[in-house]
Amino acid sequence: MRAAHLGPERRRPQVLENALAIAAERGLGGVTMSAVAKRMDVTKPVIYACFDRREALLEALLEREEQRLLDGMLAALPAQPSLDDPERLMIEWFQALLTVVADAPESWKIVFGSDPEPLIADRLGQARAEVAKVVSRLMLPALCTWGVVDADRKLPVLVDLFMSSNDSAVRSLLAGGWTPAELGELFGTSLHAALKSA
Repeated sequence: MRAAHLGPERRRPQVLENALAIAAERGLGGVTMSAVAKRMDVTKPVIYACFDRREALLEALLEREEQRLLDGMLAALPAQPSLDDPERLMIEWFQALLTVVADAPESWKIVFGSDPEPLIADRLGQARAEVAKVVSRLMLPALCTWGVVDADRKLPVLVDLFMSSNDSAVRSLLAGGWTPAELGELFGTSLHAALKSA
């Protein structure tokens, strides 16, 4: 009875949180109206009162989690990076990013799972493109300061290397066995070496 009195507006965040937990455990394919209702110990009409169909639930979930991830990645980027110690800059970036991942692992698991759902491929691509634009803007002056020859031409390749390294770092942290500090140092020193050799 208590569930019926909450109302759809107050119930929606709970539905999304439970859908996220299911997605983290079983992938987006496991998120059904029945599965969410069972997890919440309510009837299916309670879920349908919040989202009229499964697709609407998934869309709301992905939109919320995508924004969380994008906000986290952009927040980890330094607004005005210090170029005096590029290796330290790389290490601090990865440590900051991986701390964001460690704070919300379920959100990252549905995006960076071993078997990503086709439904999120386009959304992930758009979010990565937005982050890559910011990285490009920050990286070009850094490359010039570090004396990288032909920096304009190399920039797209190095940005892609940076973004791929981010993906790999996130997956490694989600797989377990590392702290953000340890893994951030490993990726930071490795990426610095690659950029330095460019």
